[in-house]
Amino acid sequence: MAEVADALFGGKVRLHQPARGEGYRVNVDALHLAAFAGVRRARAVVDLGAGVGAVTLALLFADAVDRALLVELDPRAAELARKNLADNGWAAKGEVLCADVARAVHDHGGRAQLVVCNPPYFAPGRGRLAAEPTRARARSGELRAFATAARAFLGRRGRACFVYPASDLFALFEALREAGLEPKRMRAVHGIARRPARVVLVEAQPGKRGGLVVEAPLIEK
Repeated sequence: MAEVADALFGGKVRLHQPARGEGYRVNVDALHLAAFAGVRRARAVVDLGAGVGAVTLALLFADAVDRALLVELDPRAAELARKNLADNGWAAKGEVLCADVARAVHDHGGRAQLVVCNPPYFAPGRGRLAAEPTRARARSGELRAFATAARAFLGRRGRACFVYPASDLFALFEALREAGLEPKRMRAVHGIARRPARVVLVEAQPGKRGGLVVEAPLIEK
């Protein structure tokens, strides 16, 4: 698989990722998620479905976290995540675990102050799958598995931040609540003003229902 070295934040962060057409590539949703989650500092973060590590890289660049565990199922993406941590001088601050999120919980559950997750946007059998296998795996998966893993990774006072399509907001709320997480903060992202929201950013915590704060929308253009 061919790879390229791109850059984030005006060239201050190097990002190794698959070349176009060679695998799943980072999009702006990862950066939106990092900015949304990084409003409060966390000692330990778990990045579920981390891909090549863009969300964690953004959090480390912003000095929003001390240490990160990146969980990624695809071996090639996990390898690139390790390379990205090392190339940016953060190898000592991050560990990459190549595993299914459900299996990863067994050894690392209950330790995180923060979980970030940019999960697959389509349930298995829904949506048009990409022809390239790694892109197809990144786009399709069980949302409930990520929500359940997020809850298991968190300590009692931790928080989990997700980005997900706005059209499936209720599916995200349902999955979080089934896992024991209650949405407490939300921000909608609009590609263009006066158009429907494209994705939503949601922060959830263990606890009772109610108390949801809806922040001002983010307009990309």
